[in-house]
Amino acid sequence: MVTPEQVKTYIEQGMPCEHIELAGDGQHFQALIVSAEFRGRNRVQRHQRVYQALGERMREEVHALSMQTFTPEEWSARPGETA
Repeated sequence: MVTPEQVKTYIEQGMPCEHIELAGDGQHFQALIVSAEFRGRNRVQRHQRVYQALGERMREEVHALSMQTFTPEEWSARPGETA
């Protein structure tokens, strides 16, 4: 069974991330991802980029992934949040 830490590592290896938080139970995961690669992309395109970073693991190891995606600017503009 895949761990949240492994999924985090997979994403980090597949794309540059300024900040990432991951939680989950081995099949269902929740991610908060901050990446400059999200600039100029809508939510669907951002999610597709994360799926691309996960590659075949998305089909084979990760059964469900819910995401919150932010650019560094969006993340730093959130009240009470720091990158």
